[in-house]
Amino acid sequence: MSKKPKFDPAIHDENPDWTAEDFARARPASELPSEILAQFKNMVGRPRIENPKVPVKLRLDGDVLEALRATGPGWQTRINDMLKSKISRGKVKFETPAPPKKKRA
Repeated sequence: MSKKPKFDPAIHDENPDWTAEDFARARPASELPSEILAQFKNMVGRPRIENPKVPVKLRLDGDVLEALRATGPGWQTRINDMLKSKISRGKVKFETPAPPKKKRA
């Protein structure tokens, strides 16, 4: 399976590579008019999402992990979507195990 390049100039021709001349003409953002600069004042990074994903450490059998990774890029997202779908439809139920009984000596 061949990987597609992340940047294909044929598709992104409206965003060509900068030349030395482009860099020479570039000016710092501080030179923008104040009304335009004010629109970007409080923007820092990407907006926060309502329900962010949480990284976890999960131990799986090697053959299970191999089969999942064999489905290609995005396999972790597909697992998340599948689990979310099954849980929301009630197809997966979790039971809390009973605590172990203490032995009397």
